[in-house]
Amino acid sequence: MRIETHTPTDIATLKSKARAEKNAKQRDRYRAVEMAMEGFSTEHIMDILSRSRNFVQRWAYFYRDGGIEAISPKLQTERPAELACESSGDFKQRIAAGPITVDNGLCTLRVKDAMRILQQEFGIKYSLSSVYVLMHRLGLACLKPRPRHIHNDPVAMQQWLKEAPFLSTQPSCERRSKSVPPGGRF
Repeated sequence: MRIETHTPTDIATLKSKARAEKNAKQRDRYRAVEMAMEGFSTEHIMDILSRSRNFVQRWAYFYRDGGIEAISPKLQTERPAELACESSGDFKQRIAAGPITVDNGLCTLRVKDAMRILQQEFGIKYSLSSVYVLMHRLGLACLKPRPRHIHNDPVAMQQWLKEAPFLSTQPSCERRSKSVPPGGRF
C-alpha cells in the first residue's frame, strides 16, 4: 500500500502523535497511516497492528483524501435533548399527577405509558431506553410501591378484613402457642 504524503513533515508528525496518544485505537490509526506512507503492504500493517483490512485501508484513505486532520479525533458534541426545558416541567407534572381519563382506565403509569404520553401530548417520539434516561434526569423513579386502583374503598377493605370469617386478628405466633400441649411435646 502506498499513500502519498501531503506535506514532507507528515510522517514525523504522525510518529510523534502516535507516541503521545493514550487511546490505543487512535494510536493505531496514526501508525496505520504512517506505515502506509512508508510503503508497507496492507497485510503487513494488519499483522503488526492486529487490525482488520477494513481498519487499515479506511484510515489510510481518510488521510489520502483529507490529510492529518481527517484522522485526528473530533470533539464529540452531545445531541440536544428532544424535550425542551420548559416542556420537561409539564411532562414531570403530568407523570406525577398519575393517570387521567385519557389514559383509558389505567391505575398507574408505566414507562411505556410515559413514552405514549410524550408522543401524543408533546409530539416527541422517544425510544424506551431514552424515556428511562429522561425520567431519571427529571428525578422520576420508575419503581414505586404497588399502585392502588382508583375504585378501591379503603373503609370497605378494612371492614371486610374485620368481618372475614377465616381471618384471625391474632398474630400467628399466638395461635401456634395455644396448640402446644402442656409439657411442650406433641
